Amino acid sequence: MFSLAKQITPRISTLGRLQQPSMKLGRAVGARFYHEKVIDHYENPRNMGSLDKHDPTVGTGLVGAPACGDVMRLQIKVDDDNNIVDVKFKTFGCGSAIASSSYITERVRGMNIEEALKIKNTDIAKELCLPPVKLHCSMLAEDAIKSAIKDFRTKRGGELRSAPASA
Repeated sequence: MFSLAKQITPRISTLGRLQQPSMKLGRAVGARFYHEKVIDHYENPRNMGSLDKHDPTVGTGLVGAPACGDVMRLQIKVDDDNNIVDVKFKTFGCGSAIASSSYITERVRGMNIEEALKIKNTDIAKELCLPPVKLHCSMLAEDAIKSAIKDFRTKRGGELRSAPASA
């Protein structure tokens, strides 16, 4: 894998001519390319930021992948009907990790938390066209939403608000 410095520094071709580097970072890693959906979410991340972690309507999920160093924090704000009304993320990692974070925030906004729990990493990977070597990024996004919902439920005493009574 090329370092970022090597990606943006000019290279001398075998003919001795200076080759101009691509100024779009993250497009190519070696001979592999990111899909346009990944590039779009990486260059224009949606819902990046933070929510007040002390707010009882906010759940925070913090997950990481020690093997690659990716760390993802996802926060959800839930209304009285258990719908996700706001969602923010901060991610330290590769373009696929950032894209997975950005995508999941768009996907879960407006969803009921029970629906959000049904999202699988394979759905994320398929939507972003992630190669097998980057599937851990979609797994982080799935784990982050589950962790945020778990944190929200813990703050609420483990129960859903306005949950229908079961027989």
